[in-house]
Amino acid sequence: MLTQFITRKRVSVLAAVIASAMSVGTAQADVDSIHFLVPGGAGGGWDSTARGTGEALAKSELVDKVSYENMSGGGGGKAIAYLIKTAEQSQDTLMVNSTPIVIRSLSKVFPQSFRDLTPIAATIGDYAAFVVPKDSKYQSFTQLAEDYKKNPRSVSVAGGSSRGGMDHLVAALAFKAAGGEPRKVKYLAYDAGGKAMAGLLSGETQVLSTGLSEALSLAEAGEVRILAMTGEERSKVAPDVPTLKELGYNTSFVNWRGFFGSPELSDKQAAEYAQVLEKMYGTDEWVSVRDRYGWTEIFKPREEFEAFLEQQEKEIGGLMKELGFLN
Repeated sequence: MLTQFITRKRVSVLAAVIASAMSVGTAQADVDSIHFLVPGGAGGGWDSTARGTGEALAKSELVDKVSYENMSGGGGGKAIAYLIKTAEQSQDTLMVNSTPIVIRSLSKVFPQSFRDLTPIAATIGDYAAFVVPKDSKYQSFTQLAEDYKKNPRSVSVAGGSSRGGMDHLVAALAFKAAGGEPRKVKYLAYDAGGKAMAGLLSGETQVLSTGLSEALSLAEAGEVRILAMTGEERSKVAPDVPTLKELGYNTSFVNWRGFFGSPELSDKQAAEYAQVLEKMYGTDEWVSVRDRYGWTEIFKPREEFEAFLEQQEKEIGGLMKELGFLN
């Protein structure tokens, strides 16, 4: 064998070189650059997740270079198709996505699913919330639920997703838990959360189903009140907002957000991306970003993330069938 002809001195030198290389590898980030692909426009939840994550990675010097690309279209399908088509050239690209990739795949908005990509990690969660204008007659979600049970058509719910999309499903889930008929939700679909919020404030609808983090800024400005949120327990960034569970409605929901690589990404590369995202949690830069947006950490890397997606597919698929959106 070749190693039989290596002198003790050469072995020592070789060992030192290897040890040095390993030391450098653990001290520095394994990922030099990340190009974040955002399947929607600027200012939305996907965009803030990508840019907030990139900010934390860059400022903490875990990654040398970050860049961003917004690619709207097809409910996120355009970006997914692009990442698959350019798989070999997109080795440095991470696409942000969330629960809608499961919903829109089930409803055939686009033909692909998370199985056509390389799941890297779920990183954060954003709870859903139910929001009313500051001058609304509804002071609690309980009052809203009682009106809905008496006459579902008297309560119109705005959301930034299409019928059968996440905001619609969350409202149906909440009213079902309150004893109402989930199929009867009077849902008004708007093109993105900002337009749905505008519809609420203009009086076009009584309540908004949206993400908690998106509702916080307007609530802090005094324009709206948040009646309830869908966490298992109250959020640290919104301690005055009750959960549906504590109001007596046995349901909860979290909209995860995370990252996917191209289908051609190697296991080694995927593991490196997951590792650098995990390291990010221990930085002050990440804490600053996380608290700014009111996110909850739900880190699920690689296989754990994929198993989570499969379970969510079953649960959401069951609700969509109950609501008549799937056969």
